Amino acid sequence: MLSIYNSLSKQKEEFIPLNPDHVKFYSCGPTVYNKIHIGNARAFISADLLSKVLKGIYPKVTYVSNITDIDDKIIKAAKEENLTIKELTKKYFDLYMQDIGLIGINPPDIQPFATNFITEMIEYIERLISLEKAYEIDGNVLFRVNAFKNYGCLSGRKIDEQEHGKRVEIESYKENENDFTLWKPSQKDEPGWDSPWGYGRPGWHLECSVMSEITLDIPFDIHGGGNDLKFPHHENEIAQSCACNGLDNARDFAKYWVHNGFLNLESEKMSKSLGNVIYIEDLIKEYKGNHIRLALLSTQYRQPIPWSKTLLDQAKTISNKISDFIDKNEFVEPKFIASTNIAAALFDDLNTPKAIRIMQDFVQDSKFIKDEVATFKYIFEGSTQDTTIDKNTIQEIEKLINERNQARIDGDYVLADKIRDKLSKMNVSIKDVDGKTEWKI
Repeated sequence: MLSIYNSLSKQKEEFIPLNPDHVKFYSCGPTVYNKIHIGNARAFISADLLSKVLKGIYPKVTYVSNITDIDDKIIKAAKEENLTIKELTKKYFDLYMQDIGLIGINPPDIQPFATNFITEMIEYIERLISLEKAYEIDGNVLFRVNAFKNYGCLSGRKIDEQEHGKRVEIESYKENENDFTLWKPSQKDEPGWDSPWGYGRPGWHLECSVMSEITLDIPFDIHGGGNDLKFPHHENEIAQSCACNGLDNARDFAKYWVHNGFLNLESEKMSKSLGNVIYIEDLIKEYKGNHIRLALLSTQYRQPIPWSKTLLDQAKTISNKISDFIDKNEFVEPKFIASTNIAAALFDDLNTPKAIRIMQDFVQDSKFIKDEVATFKYIFEGSTQDTTIDKNTIQEIEKLINERNQARIDGDYVLADKIRDKLSKMNVSIKDVDGKTEWKI
């Protein structure tokens, strides 16, 4: 029913979930060192779109998107703003959640923070070293790219043709210049953790391999992110995850790889490094969240968006006309109806421009079709039933709490602590009050 373009096979494929009773989707989230701009939002709204369509089709979908809260950019920004790492990352995480909420992006079902998984990252690196897939030198641990024979399967680049695309220059101590960092030393005034290789911190690529495997297990159905992550980030993820688990095929890690195109401003990619960014907090002064959302979805997710005030004004006009039309008729609850024409457009690799045109035609012909309106609102008017936590996630949390309570009754405090740690990694805080366990996210 649903077809999506798989970056791994370089073609559109019918989506066949590994388990139709539980679809698992991971998409790379932000590095919280600054405000997100509208170009960043393109990736997050693309993931939100796919998540909503999947949840409209399947009985249970777990959507995971990480938060990078340790990174060289974060360390630099914290020094510049004279804040601690925790203060800086909390500040920009809160702003991120506020901004995505303004344009109707739902929070993921699970939102793991990198710093909550340092122990697991260290264990992951130890496994790679024991398998001779990684090596340590002077407190650095590097992945042996030659240890994964299918390196380049996603980007199509051969090792000897690689553009390095790394966050640091090539280090002379590498066995191969394409080997990438799993662990790096930290200076005394920098954040770090004790490890078998000394005081340091994880490499950027490692966190998603570890957190996706822990939160979703592998293989899972879909891995998503922006085109800029295809290489080296996703390529390195595939290499280390497959190497660590004895796999040769990237599909045995994630079956489908989905990447969104860039947002361009005057034919130039929008980025902080180029200084041509537009922030959501500024746009919201003139446009409603649904205007911005429609503008972001007016181009098919894989294509570049030619961002301009003209595009925003057009989206505002279209959104207002559709809203006025809907408001003149009966109230309809947002809901995904698979039998609608709008759903059919979305089933074709998330063809949002076609879905918008279909709704415009209904407005033009004054045809109020309840199921079509419900589906349009579900996708294009922002948050739906899972603005906080979906019922499946609630059930999983309560199941873990019951297991923890039973472990405490049985005197198995080691198990109880492990369950508490797992809940913590799901961003769930618990408190025991008068014999009962209270929780919140």
